[in-house]
Amino acid sequence: MSFVDMLKPEELTMLRRIVKKVHFQHFDEKHGKSFVTNKMLDNVIDNIGPDVAETMIKFGVDKGLR
Repeated sequence: MSFVDMLKPEELTMLRRIVKKVHFQHFDEKHGKSFVTNKMLDNVIDNIGPDVAETMIKFGVDKGLR
């Protein structure tokens, strides 16, 4: 079971938005909006691990990204 599977749906959605904005910010311009998939975003979230993801979720909540 991956880390992504343990997240609540709203946490996963928020993390996907943050990861896409931070790690894939130029992909939309270069390759089109449909290039970055949820599977790609989930792989990044799995790779950064629970500690970093928890920090990103806290940041997202503090910034009102819910």
